[in-house]
Amino acid sequence: MKNILNKVNSLRPKILTLLASLLLLPIACTDLEEEVFSEVTESSFVPSESDIISVMASAYTPMRFVMGWQGYFDLQEEPGDMFVTPTRPNGWDDGGTYKRMHFHEWTETQWQPRNTWITCFNGINSANRVILQVESGELPVSEEQASAIISEMRALRALYYSMLVDTHGNVPIIASYSDELPVQSPRAEVYNFIVSELTEVIPNLTEVVDQSTYGRMTKWAAYHVLARVYLNAEVYTGTAQWGNVIDACDEIISSGAFELSSNYSDIFSTENQGNPEMVFAIPYDQIFAGDWSAHMKMLLPDHRLVFDMQAQPWGGSSCNPQFIDSYNANDKRLADTWLMGDQLNASDGSVVMTLRKEMPSIYDCDFTDGFRCGKYEIESGATGGLSVDFPFLRYTDVLMMKAEALLRTNRADEAATIVTQVRLRSFEDPAEATVTGTELEGDTTVEYGTLAEDGTIDEPGDQSAVPYGRFLDELGWEFAAEARRRSDMIRFGVYQTKNWYNHTPQGEHTILFPIGLEELNTNTNLSQNPGY
Repeated sequence: MKNILNKVNSLRPKILTLLASLLLLPIACTDLEEEVFSEVTESSFVPSESDIISVMASAYTPMRFVMGWQGYFDLQEEPGDMFVTPTRPNGWDDGGTYKRMHFHEWTETQWQPRNTWITCFNGINSANRVILQVESGELPVSEEQASAIISEMRALRALYYSMLVDTHGNVPIIASYSDELPVQSPRAEVYNFIVSELTEVIPNLTEVVDQSTYGRMTKWAAYHVLARVYLNAEVYTGTAQWGNVIDACDEIISSGAFELSSNYSDIFSTENQGNPEMVFAIPYDQIFAGDWSAHMKMLLPDHRLVFDMQAQPWGGSSCNPQFIDSYNANDKRLADTWLMGDQLNASDGSVVMTLRKEMPSIYDCDFTDGFRCGKYEIESGATGGLSVDFPFLRYTDVLMMKAEALLRTNRADEAATIVTQVRLRSFEDPAEATVTGTELEGDTTVEYGTLAEDGTIDEPGDQSAVPYGRFLDELGWEFAAEARRRSDMIRFGVYQTKNWYNHTPQGEHTILFPIGLEELNTNTNLSQNPGY
């Protein structure tokens, strides 16, 4: 572990996000007749760069809920075909919350969707407040600074809306700081707002990619969000925007600011803040910037001995064996993502426990049933938090978005060239890394259907071929456990049609989550999403 001085210096960009709760530091002024110590007058305050960043940080801080307890990670992964949280000897029924997520039987009181709604609107309101502070002159900055701050806050606000348009769809568009009850907008209008905002502010955003812009919305991060929204445009509006996806991705690619990490696991290491793939990271630190608790849910209590942890994990989530079976055995991402088989004591190498792939039923699993996620580095001495920055937007996604858009516009061989480029770092044999356009156009390799307790297919359900299903597999292998599986499955038509593990489809309406009961009760301008 690095010493504390080096840690503080290296984490400077991370620490900036913690300044949200700090007041602006006063700068002392002297008057011949009176010394004022109790207040800072508007005329005497000249903000420094750190003051400005501390004000802006209030709008970024809510992003840390992504890997927090029942945060955005849970919302995107628990309803998908990869993660399952079954009942175990130490509990994990939790009033049925995880079963409802797996079965797509959530209600308007389900916390995971409400958490995303509440937290995203907290971020939106904070961004609006910063914009108001600048526009009103409360934060005295130059005209150039004002333009840069407002553009960055609008881009961040659009990022929050890109999450909400995907999860809840029909949400209020709040473009100013106000106490009035907001009016709900249709999903297509929310989509148009995001596109308009990003298109307008992108020319004013910084192109600098260094420590000073780490974890902030740059021009390239804004293009990345825009590409993601275009990628899902057909889901959001009914009209595909594949050409716009390619254009936005090409802007990032041609910038030369990013490149593929030579080592896949480095992207998810404790010291990943310098990784060349990071387009937009959410900074975490177990001492200075907590909230990362997802690993505690994914690991078993005895993993404390395996990783020499100070904290004891809780042992809930594991991987659906159907997804594990879809991997090529020689794909290094399998071992880089999942903890499998014997788990060894960090101190003496003895076998602490053995994880098995099988998971008999969501209603009853043993402690060691199911492979666990080990993608994010567990630093020796780790507590209840991690210091791994979450790669919310990373360069591989840019390449894969372009590849998908090419694939869907009859340029399959071009798409295959990009996918092969991504796969090469994860295979020893280049021949095994190589894929063809025809393969990417083919069906998924995941064997869908609900499972019996012996692991065989019990109810096959819809067995029709998934168009471009092999490409969906590629997304799963590359981006496993990166808080996106639900969105990808919806785009490929799998989420609302296929059986997996103990799940059977519940209808088209489940592609959106319900609006929370409390939100409906406190804002009469809101209407519940269809089907709930």
